Amino acid sequence: MATAMSEKAQGFIENVCGQYPRHNYIDPIYYENYNVKRGLRNADNTGVLAGITKIGAVHGAIVEDGERVPIEGKLYYRGYEINDIINGFTGEGRQGFGEVAYLLLYGSLPTRSELDTFEEVMCELRTLPPSFTEDMILKAPSPDVMNKLARCVLALYSYDSNPDDCSLPNMLRQSMQLIAQVAPIVAHAYFTKRHYYNNESLIIHNPQDLPLAENFLQMVRPDQKYTQEEARLLDICLVLHAEHGGGNNSSFTSRVLSSSGTDTYSAISAAVSSLKGPKHGGANIKVMEMFEAIKENVRDWKDDDEISSVLGRIIDKKLGDCSGLVYGMGHAVYTLSDPRAILLKKYAKELAASNSMMPEFELLESVERLTPGVFASVKGGGKIISANVDMYSGLVYQMLNIPTDLFTPLFAIARTVGWCAHRIEEALCGGRIIRPAYRSISAQSVYSPLERR
Repeated sequence: MATAMSEKAQGFIENVCGQYPRHNYIDPIYYENYNVKRGLRNADNTGVLAGITKIGAVHGAIVEDGERVPIEGKLYYRGYEINDIINGFTGEGRQGFGEVAYLLLYGSLPTRSELDTFEEVMCELRTLPPSFTEDMILKAPSPDVMNKLARCVLALYSYDSNPDDCSLPNMLRQSMQLIAQVAPIVAHAYFTKRHYYNNESLIIHNPQDLPLAENFLQMVRPDQKYTQEEARLLDICLVLHAEHGGGNNSSFTSRVLSSSGTDTYSAISAAVSSLKGPKHGGANIKVMEMFEAIKENVRDWKDDDEISSVLGRIIDKKLGDCSGLVYGMGHAVYTLSDPRAILLKKYAKELAASNSMMPEFELLESVERLTPGVFASVKGGGKIISANVDMYSGLVYQMLNIPTDLFTPLFAIARTVGWCAHRIEEALCGGRIIRPAYRSISAQSVYSPLERR
């Protein structure tokens, strides 16, 4: 499917690439000399304060006597602790994503009447525009569902009769439509990918008047069958991924674009593209790829020494994708623990016990337990490393028989709520275009005529 390239074009690119480092390399010492906060991180690894939000809060440390002290992680949606939210709706025997979407968008917990109306409206909005699937998905299949989702979100601009209006009512209307429509777009893009790239049957299931988790399961399963237990667990996964503060890469992307005054579709499409990256939402797929490499190279899954040896090779860039990263371990904010990982680990263990996958769960648990020590041994230093949400989300999805192609798109389906909430908050309250500075270190040069170069 890739565009063919002539030998001349290939040779030109290879030649340019060979010259590129000589003209473009930046010595890391410059970042220190000019006190550049790489990755917008302070020297103590806290994030550079770039804004104010009421939407979500992520706590991984406290400051005592000027020192940053690690704590057990906490995640809040509009001031409500995530465990309290999940215990609340599960204790009442219902799914919670609709309630969380309302909370994040509007700022308060809905009453029964408000929640019922909100979910009815969301069901009405799920239907994609006429011929959208045929024109935007089937006619231009993509090998990656995330790229197709980004393109489709951007394309929805053309189907909106009032796309550029940044008033609150219009942004809320657009946000609700996007939250409702990303799931059917993902489902249709997935089956299109299977058909054109995997030579499998083309199956298109339309959305139904069901809660999001159930609706997604019936759309991505050829037989449309699922259990209530599967839907309950997927709903919890969606709730855990719905929001994570304004500083995460994709939410910040949404805010950066929104600060320029651009439209909702442009802002959210960019956020989708950000989430695809393996250092962000794409890490859930990387965890499973790494886990397969570990399973292939560890003969005795209960031997800590053998597991540690393999982890050492991964950190030493000799195994896996040779990035040196143990995917699923470590986080920019959380220190001692990620509350989302703790919850997913609990549900993963319950699910593994019921479907004969305890050996896989216990091996992944060993990876979590042994990585900090191996990392300290290989890299030195006393950096605290704990499991993040991606460590167990992929295993949960795998046990729910959700294809790997859908791991990161599921993250996007959930996080669209947070992106839209941050987009609206930035557009209404930010007030200034986000425009940080970059220090140029290029020496001044004298322009020379073409024939003298």
